[in-house]
Order: sequence, then C-alpha cells, then structure tokens
Amino acid sequence: MLATDSRTIYDVDLEIFRDQVRKFLDRAHTPNLDRWEQEGIVDREFWRAAGEAGLLCPTVAEAYGGLGLDFRYNAVIDEELYYAGSPTHLCLQSDIIVDYIERYGSEDQKHKWLPRMISGETVAAIAMTEPGAGSDLQGVRTTARREGGNYIINGAKTYISNGQNADLVIVVAKTDPDAGSRGISLILVEATREGFTRGRNLDKIGQNGADTSELFFQDLCVPAANLLGEEGKGFGYLMAQLPQERLSIAVMAQASAQRAFDEAVKFTKERKAFGQTVFDFQNTRFTLAGLKAKMQAGWAHLDWAMARHLQGKLTAAEASAAKLFHTELQWEVCDAALQLHGGAGYMNEYPIARLWRDARVQRIYGGTSEIMKEVVARSI
Repeated sequence: MLATDSRTIYDVDLEIFRDQVRKFLDRAHTPNLDRWEQEGIVDREFWRAAGEAGLLCPTVAEAYGGLGLDFRYNAVIDEELYYAGSPTHLCLQSDIIVDYIERYGSEDQKHKWLPRMISGETVAAIAMTEPGAGSDLQGVRTTARREGGNYIINGAKTYISNGQNADLVIVVAKTDPDAGSRGISLILVEATREGFTRGRNLDKIGQNGADTSELFFQDLCVPAANLLGEEGKGFGYLMAQLPQERLSIAVMAQASAQRAFDEAVKFTKERKAFGQTVFDFQNTRFTLAGLKAKMQAGWAHLDWAMARHLQGKLTAAEASAAKLFHTELQWEVCDAALQLHGGAGYMNEYPIARLWRDARVQRIYGGTSEIMKEVVARSI
C-alpha cells in the first residue's frame, strides 16, 4: 500500500477519498490486470464503473455534472492507479483531455461531452502525433480545410492513447498550412463520422493493456461548430495545457517507482542466497538505501510542484523539470529493482517485470527527456 503519512499536500478529506479509490481498484481493477494485458485493451465496463465511482474528471465544474474538485483529487487517483500497475488511460481523460473541452469549448460542447466523459459513457483521445511529427507539433500535416459551414479533415495520426476505445477525438490539424504554429487548430471528431477509421491496436513493448492506435481521416466532414476554441489558436492551447500534463506524468512516475521499490524490498527480504536473505548483502542494502533517499526527495518535490500548480504558479520549465526528474527516477528505480530480483525479475509472473516494461515510455510521451532538458535550459 502506498504510504502517505509524510505527505504535505493532502488533508483528511483527500485521504478518505484515497481509501475509496483503493477499494474500487481492489474490486474492479486489479483482478482484471492480466486479462487486459492479454487482450490489449481495457474494457468499457471498467470505464463506466470508474465513472459511477466518481473517478473520472473530478475537477469539472458542477454545472457540467462534475464535482468541482481540485487537481489533488486527480493526483490521488493517478497515484493509486499507477501504484497498482494500471494500464488504463483514465488519467489521460481526467487530467488532460477534459480540460481542453472545459476551458476552450463552447457551452454546447461542454454540455454535450463533459457529462458523458464524467460518467464513462464517452472515452476521449487527443490526436497529436503523426508518422512524421512527434515532439515538434508545428510539423503536423493533417489538414482541416474550411468549406462553407464545415471542415474537411485529411491526414493520419499514430501512437494515439485510447485510440481503439475512443468515441471522441480532439484532432490537431492545420487549418492554414502556410501559417506555421498560428495555422494549427483543434477540432472535435466523433468516431461515428464517415471518413474516420481506426488502424491496428499497436504492438508495444509495455503498457500492453492500454490501447494505442493509428487513426485515419479521409475527407472527413464535421460542422464548423466542432472547432474547439478559435481557429488558429490550437498551438497556444496545447502549450498552455502542458504544465498539468507533465505534472500528471510526474505523479504517475513517482507512484510507479514507489511500487517498484516496495517490490524489491519485499523480494529481497524473502529470497535467500548463500545462507542469508538477499537483503542482508551490503550491496542490496546500499542500493535500496540510495534509492530510498531519492524517493524521499521525489515525494517532497512532487508535493511542492502540486502546491505550485494549485496556486497557478507552476511554469512550463518547472513542469518539464518535474517530468524529467520523476520519469528518469522511475526508470532508475524500476531497473534497479528488477536487477535485485535476479532471474525472477525477467519473468512476467512477477510484478516488477510489468512495472519495468511500462516505465520505458514515460521518458518519451508527453515530451521526451531530451525535449524536457531543452525546455528547462531555455529558462536558465
């Protein structure tokens, strides 16, 4: 169980909420992990159950069916999900996508989609990455051409989380191909639209239970009312939302690192070699001690970053530094924990194997570690 007694960001109400999250995960999540891993997707029943339990989009205003809570509630869900080894993309929906609609959407868009996202009836995705455009979003080639009262969308996206499950996709497209970043817009696309097709559920190294897809748009027609916010403002919207997205990934990474550390402690104290437990070897104790010191610093930093975010003060550079630090720490801890398992760590029956595989992408999506360093360097 994730220890929270030394945390500074949470109060009694949040710990009560955390207990509810744990009970839900024990009932509806953990028993299904192996099945989701094999099937390559989280079933829709889980999404609806999460909605019924109040675990989707808790920050949405009450006017749109939400609870009107602050980001700490998202963080509690993120921590418990990733400590439990979750492959779900609930955090993507709650921490990232829903904010685009609530912040930039029209009243019609908000009233139509937010209640459905909260209930789990609608699963959403955001389609940024393309075969030829990753971290450099100005390089997207998907176009949305205005024709009268409609947009005609053509293009392809890849590595899209929730792509197989998605009912609604926020598509990053060029409405003016000659205007650079000022020509990028965000457009809502329903998965039922003619011209929308899903490619394969991509075969990944890790996070196998989370669907990740190719998406294709061929002469897809949507009404101009599906434009999210203003035309040409999409790049600015994306940049404005990055701090919370990167903080969210940092939260996930820290919780996953803690689970890996706890698995290593448990295994080494139980496993015997040469007449003593593996934990009794000085190398093991020193390795774990070094990791524990870094984890202690990590939790303190995470609470600081969340406090900054709640005050509206977390900068893009600070959020990028948080993602960089916590995802790199996650990888260090997961790799060391696997090593301490010895040959058992290479066996899928042990949780550390999945934690290690799933950790690798954290240093890539949401902006690679190299891009994070570039963002931080620009602030110096």
